[in-house]
Amino acid sequence: MDKFFFWWSTRVLRFAWLLIVLFVFLSAASLYYTVNYLGVNTDTSTLLSQDLPFQKNRIRWENAFPQDAATIVFVVEAPTAEQTSIAANTLAKRIAANTQLFEYVYIPDDNAFLKQQGLLYLTPEKLENLSAKLIDAQPFIGYLAQNYHLQGLLEILGKALDNTDNGLPTNLDPLLQGIDQSLLAIQLDQPYSLSWQKLLAFNQSSDRNTLRSIVSARPIADFNSMKPVEKSLDFAREIAREIQAIDPQVSIRITGKKALEEDEMRVLAEDTVYSGLLALSLIIIVLFVGLRSVKLVLCTLIVLIMGLILTAGFATLAVGHLNVLSVAFAILYIGLGVDFAIHICLAFRECWEGNMTSEDAIKKSVIKLGFSLFLCALTTSIGFFAFIPTDYAGVSELGLISGGGMFIGLTVSLTLLPALLKVFAIKKLAHQQVTRLPSWISTFPFRYARIIRYASVLLAIAASFSLQYVYLDSNPVNLRDPNSESVVAFKDLLQSKTRSPFVLIALSDSQANAEKLALEMQGLDTVSKTITLESFVAKDQQEKLEIIEDLSLVMGPELSGFDRPLETADSRQALLELQTKINTALVQPSANASPKLLEKLHQHITDFIVFADASELSAAKYQQLDKSVLGLFPYTMQQLNTGLQAYEFGLADIPDYISRNWLSPSGIYKIIIDPKYDLNKAENLKAFAIEVQSVDDSVTGLPVSDLAAGDVIAQVFIQSFTTAILVIFIVLLIILKSFRNTLLVVWPLLLAGLLTAAANVLLQNPFNFANIIALPLLMGMGVDSGIHIMHRLHAGLGENEHLLQTSTARGVFFSSLTTLLSFTSLAFTNHQGIASMGMLLAIGITFTLICTLIVLPAFSVRRVRL
Repeated sequence: MDKFFFWWSTRVLRFAWLLIVLFVFLSAASLYYTVNYLGVNTDTSTLLSQDLPFQKNRIRWENAFPQDAATIVFVVEAPTAEQTSIAANTLAKRIAANTQLFEYVYIPDDNAFLKQQGLLYLTPEKLENLSAKLIDAQPFIGYLAQNYHLQGLLEILGKALDNTDNGLPTNLDPLLQGIDQSLLAIQLDQPYSLSWQKLLAFNQSSDRNTLRSIVSARPIADFNSMKPVEKSLDFAREIAREIQAIDPQVSIRITGKKALEEDEMRVLAEDTVYSGLLALSLIIIVLFVGLRSVKLVLCTLIVLIMGLILTAGFATLAVGHLNVLSVAFAILYIGLGVDFAIHICLAFRECWEGNMTSEDAIKKSVIKLGFSLFLCALTTSIGFFAFIPTDYAGVSELGLISGGGMFIGLTVSLTLLPALLKVFAIKKLAHQQVTRLPSWISTFPFRYARIIRYASVLLAIAASFSLQYVYLDSNPVNLRDPNSESVVAFKDLLQSKTRSPFVLIALSDSQANAEKLALEMQGLDTVSKTITLESFVAKDQQEKLEIIEDLSLVMGPELSGFDRPLETADSRQALLELQTKINTALVQPSANASPKLLEKLHQHITDFIVFADASELSAAKYQQLDKSVLGLFPYTMQQLNTGLQAYEFGLADIPDYISRNWLSPSGIYKIIIDPKYDLNKAENLKAFAIEVQSVDDSVTGLPVSDLAAGDVIAQVFIQSFTTAILVIFIVLLIILKSFRNTLLVVWPLLLAGLLTAAANVLLQNPFNFANIIALPLLMGMGVDSGIHIMHRLHAGLGENEHLLQTSTARGVFFSSLTTLLSFTSLAFTNHQGIASMGMLLAIGITFTLICTLIVLPAFSVRRVRL
């Protein structure tokens, strides 16, 4: 090997300029090829092999119901059910109109059919109560139909207070309270709308789910773009802003699979650039400290950048795209690729200081380090290549790209770097003190060898006990930026029993089997309810239709007369007259209104009139009061009028825009299983998935997919880690030709791995889909330092020379430091998966460096004279 590297270095120096021009040309071609042909696959469902059973179940579901796959979910919320419904329907119509960006839009619980047939889904008891409430309010509604303004409402309210109309409601407190809140809100410049649905008992529940609507939309995606649905999301956000500008009380948040992926790629794209720049900046500082030469640093950076460009070209050629994990290859290359150049430059400086000529120093450096650098590239690449045969396609692609990048980095460092060192004609370097370490530190590994050996064994045993506390977080949502809108909204929905995105989906080939399966699952402890197409057929329709018919006769034709604007009236005078009625009611109390509430309302009317009269736009304040009290009244009356048109229907009468979500064209029936408990808690999610799978092991959905993916990732980790250890051990055994020397290199790595796992437990940094690749990588990367130290110990140390004073030790230290800083920059990203990987790698490299420089020499038989 020494002869080969002598021949190689001679040819490189002879054709230095030619090689530099060649690498410039190759880098330019690689950059052009990468920019034009490297795609980005942001579909996280493809990160694992499509042949896995749970993936096949998911694909079957998505093929049967494509509208369920790759969707954007809009979470619409407002203080009232009317505002929520209006905003959700407006949003859906605006989005559906843009067929170039969206192919499907659907509101599961708010459509024309459900609005008309909605009363039939109430129980007979609830429908009777609603009917009684509406009949009680009929005089109000009838009077308002003839006097459609706030003055009319206050007039009929005044009659109720002085008991001049015994047909009016017996409890006026809810309406009085609503008017009182409107008066206060306007004075405080706060938006408020009186909910007539709640007032008339349409919606008595204060549950947040009743004030929330889900709009599901399938965007048209371009997976060749870093942000495949960016245009669709930008359009939707603009629509949402317009709706919220009209009604500031409305909240529209965006989540769902595509929004989560889009936010993830946005964070990765932004943070990868910032992390790369930060890593490069830190590396430059370390290079200046370690190399003490501007030209050496410049040569190293040129080699690093060209190697990175060539690796990107290799990724384009070998894979053709990046995924959410392999996009981190650039940071990995920056941290690892610079190691080769650092060792060569430090060896060159050491030889250059030893009174060699420049060319002899270059040759000596290449000959001295060529074989160990090759061995380092080989073992590091093994750590990456160990992922290739696994079912984890995401890291498999990362392993192929980064593993290939190691050999590219080696080639560039052994070819381009020597050529640059010659061309740059570096002047004679001033001799510098190799190390400023005091002798007791530089001799520490050998002076206290026995203590270090015993301590390392005890630490390994202690760290082994922490392995029982290591666990895998299989929820991919926890990998993303926790502050992004999509993640916050998604986790909010997970708390819901009726809106949770973590529902499970079962498929059946017949309606009878679907109903049987749904009934069986309904009895499970972790299941809130099941929904099938049959669920949309209301029960006891005949009984309910009779109630609706009687209600329709009482309500009369007035309900259809509220589709016109509010009439103009004197709201100020109406408030004054209401005050007079309140005074009378306070003198002669009645059971239909609370005296305390009447006193408060009387005072607030006075305050409001003073406030409005003092305003520059006095009339506008009274108009604002009209809108606050009666703004939602027409919508409620229209909904009621539509609901009174209900008719008897069967399964065949359910419209296509509903049935196609439950019955596929190929005859597959869908069953949705809602969870009973909050699935933000891992134990609830696991119990839900396992219990439902005990009934039907073909169910799909995020809970099942996440748990199954977690099992696959754990297997991938064991497989890749075992493969990396065995292959590296065999390679070292073959090359070093010594079982003992091989153990000396591997033992510090195993110790560092155990200490890293223990630190991970203490820092509560669980393993996940991203950082689980760290330990096999540490095995591949950490062996490099062991090889260099072993090679130096084998070569022997000079008179009064200590290991930690050599260029080899400095090379190990500075190369580990650059790698550490590079990976540490990942820990500051907003993507929690990449950040946890950066933290884990930084911890692992720190332990690896300590074990290599302290533990390995202590176990070595070679000693230095102290």
